Amino acid sequence: MKIVIVSTAYPLRGGIAQYTGILYQRLKQRGHEVKVITFKRQYPSFLFPGKTQMETSTEPGVVIASEPILDSIGPTTWLKAARLIRQYAPDLIIFKFWMPFFAPCFGSVAWLSRRGMRSKVLYICDNVIPHEKRPGDITLTKYAFRSADFFITQSEVVRKELLALLPEANQTLVPHPVYDIFGEILPKDNAKERLGLQDEHIILFFGYVRDYKGLDLVLRALPLILQKVPVRLLVVGEFYSDRRQFDDLIAQLGLEEQVSVYAEFVPQEEVNKYFSAADVVVLPYKSATQSGIVQLAYHFDKPCIVTDVGGLSEVVLDGKTGFVVPPDDVTALAAAVSNFYVEKREPEFSRNVSKEKRNYSWDRMLDAIEEFAKTMEPEEVA
Repeated sequence: MKIVIVSTAYPLRGGIAQYTGILYQRLKQRGHEVKVITFKRQYPSFLFPGKTQMETSTEPGVVIASEPILDSIGPTTWLKAARLIRQYAPDLIIFKFWMPFFAPCFGSVAWLSRRGMRSKVLYICDNVIPHEKRPGDITLTKYAFRSADFFITQSEVVRKELLALLPEANQTLVPHPVYDIFGEILPKDNAKERLGLQDEHIILFFGYVRDYKGLDLVLRALPLILQKVPVRLLVVGEFYSDRRQFDDLIAQLGLEEQVSVYAEFVPQEEVNKYFSAADVVVLPYKSATQSGIVQLAYHFDKPCIVTDVGGLSEVVLDGKTGFVVPPDDVTALAAAVSNFYVEKREPEFSRNVSKEKRNYSWDRMLDAIEEFAKTMEPEEVA
């Protein structure tokens, strides 16, 4: 099968780019011909809060060939991408969809690429309704999806959002596969030494810091946790929210000695030391659909403590691979972390994670893509 993937991809950085790279590699391993069209400019600089949109790691995990053509706000580049896709005449065009900002670009490329062609269009949806909602999201998303033949959603909450938007959508649910490109699990003592840490108990908050991810909640929970068990919180990731509010909260709560902040995008080759050093990963999200951070934690056999929002409780099994607590509940979050240590749940949870992560394989994703491609016979688009 000839396939084109339209998504962020190497040499751009980030979890979705890495996902695209793995998908590309796995499809090629199954004998498919695959091309990737990505962005030469993903976000205008005034909309991007980070330092760079490009991969800067000395050891990038997923280096793939891609065509950096698209500008998210440049319609002439959408035409260029569509012309290239039509020349290639793929059987299947895959779009990785995660926010309505890209809907005009993706929707236009999909429609232009399919006119008079028999290519099928698949959307793999991280989200349908974004975490941080804005006027026009529904209209833009419908525009993106108008040329789709079928959809893969990666959590039940996203599936429900899709069907609420498009009740007749041809879709299936395949859980987000586990990331497996971030190196081996290091001995915990070795990982701590590499980070200059000597603390016995370490909890990890990892990834881009945005308001909806609830860093303020775990900071407010920390004094309650410290009444029961000594811990250190590692906050690791680039700040996409105003960092000052969190620094002020740390100072206000007197947590300067219990919180270590690594406010940088973490290169590929350094991710394993943070996860290997941690006992448990916390995701106190205020809203969510799913999170690739759980799949990343599972790669390292790490339990997670999450809030019951979106699809997080679909992946983290309460009392088995971690704890699930009510959202916006500092007391419940503190109790879950404290109980994790007081009840010595880490060995049990880690064993269960090692078993559970087998359900999140890339083979399931590829099987779903191939099955849809076999059964769908779209008519030519006028």
